[in-house]
Amino acid sequence: MGSKAAFIVGAGLGYLLGTKAGREQVEKVRGWTQDAWSDPRVQAQVTDLSSKATEFAKTEGAALKDRVAEFAKSEGSTFKEKLAGTVEYVVDSRESGPGTN
Repeated sequence: MGSKAAFIVGAGLGYLLGTKAGREQVEKVRGWTQDAWSDPRVQAQVTDLSSKATEFAKTEGAALKDRVAEFAKSEGSTFKEKLAGTVEYVVDSRESGPGTN
C-alpha cells in the first residue's frame, strides 16, 4: 500500500512540476494563497492570535521559570551528586590514559 501511495504522490508531483499545465495550476494556487493571506480579515486574525500567543508566553513563561526553579531546589542535591559522580568518572578516565579503561 505504501508503494502505491508513493507512486501516486510522485506522479502528481511530476505532473505539477513537469508540465506546462501543471505549472499553471501551481501558479493559480499560489495566487489564491497570496490573495487569501493578504485579505484584511486574515491579517486581523493573525495579529490577534500573535498578540494572544505573546501574552500567553509572557504569563506562562514566568510560571514555567518558577516551576523549574522549584524543581531545581528540590532535586538540586541529587543532581549535584550525580554530576559530581560524572565529573569524577571523566577525570578518572582521563588520568588513567587512553585505552586503559
